Amino acid sequence: MKDLNNIVEQFDIRGTVSEIKPLGNGLINDTYIVRTAGDDTPDYVLQRINHHIFTNVEVLQHNIQAVTSHIRRKLEAAGEDDLGRKVLEFVTLKDGGKTFYFDGESYWRVMVFIPRAKTFEAVNPESSRAAGKAFGRFQAMLVDIDEKLEETIPDFHNMELRLRQLREAVAADPKGRVKEVQPLLDELEKRADEMCKAERLYREGKLPKRICHCDTKVNNMMFDEDGSTVLCVIDLDTVMPSFIFSDFGDFMRTGANTGLEDDKNLDNVEFNMDIFRAFTEGYLSTAREFLLPVEIENLPYAAALFPYMQTVRFLADYINGDTYYKIQYPEHNLVRSNAQFKLLQSVEAHTPEMNAFIAEQLK
Repeated sequence: MKDLNNIVEQFDIRGTVSEIKPLGNGLINDTYIVRTAGDDTPDYVLQRINHHIFTNVEVLQHNIQAVTSHIRRKLEAAGEDDLGRKVLEFVTLKDGGKTFYFDGESYWRVMVFIPRAKTFEAVNPESSRAAGKAFGRFQAMLVDIDEKLEETIPDFHNMELRLRQLREAVAADPKGRVKEVQPLLDELEKRADEMCKAERLYREGKLPKRICHCDTKVNNMMFDEDGSTVLCVIDLDTVMPSFIFSDFGDFMRTGANTGLEDDKNLDNVEFNMDIFRAFTEGYLSTAREFLLPVEIENLPYAAALFPYMQTVRFLADYINGDTYYKIQYPEHNLVRSNAQFKLLQSVEAHTPEMNAFIAEQLK
């Protein structure tokens, strides 16, 4: 732990470090809890930033600092207390205002640990309603942010780009796999024009980009220790300009799937309308005040867009010879593709019901 102590010492923390040990099971960044001696100094969280995914750490940390500062000002203006538990706070270096440190190989950051708080992993109607409310409020607080934010992962949710990548893979066909997946390719092409609707509406000036979270999982919210109240949204690495469909659709793809992302038994895979209703209720309760009609009426489209996009991405990787996603067996990406397409079909079957539910919410 000697190296970690040296890294923490670069940051302007309060107190004396008493312990550093691994925290959580995140898939992207390495995370550690930094305990300080004494009751009058906070604990901290140390993270190694995965700069292979987030290649521009300067942009990444600028976005996060702009967002957290803006939210903090909003909370202060509203007279809220206990701000240390309601918005993340990143620590600057001792020798300057940056919130990250480069040790020659890796990038590191430190944030204040939020005490008396916890996360949940379970996706159920109750937690989905809380998630919808929290992510809607998060977007609402950032509607008037005047600082320019950039994409931390360029074209992260650009459907037109994902289709181009699939078509390039089909044209190259490096592993000779196109013939076996041609029926699925045909189904994807049938839907291609409709699924690129967001980019088209944006070019026409009808659909805005907002500051979105872009990783709306249930465990990216901190709850008060009694589990009754959402304190704040966390894991801000993917906060960037996007369509609100990113936050809505991404939650639906993962949270409302009754099966696994790579379920071999397609009978397990259905779209859970109870999760849709709960998340939508929560989301509209906090986001409706700023949403345009075109955004609200296309929420069912968002629910379809993300399993479609993931089918495209998994299938492109399968055709390319499994060069991007880690696989556990040779057909893994094809199994993923089929499971995501089955989810898409279920979403499509439920679209009239979703439209009716949203219309009812707006009365």
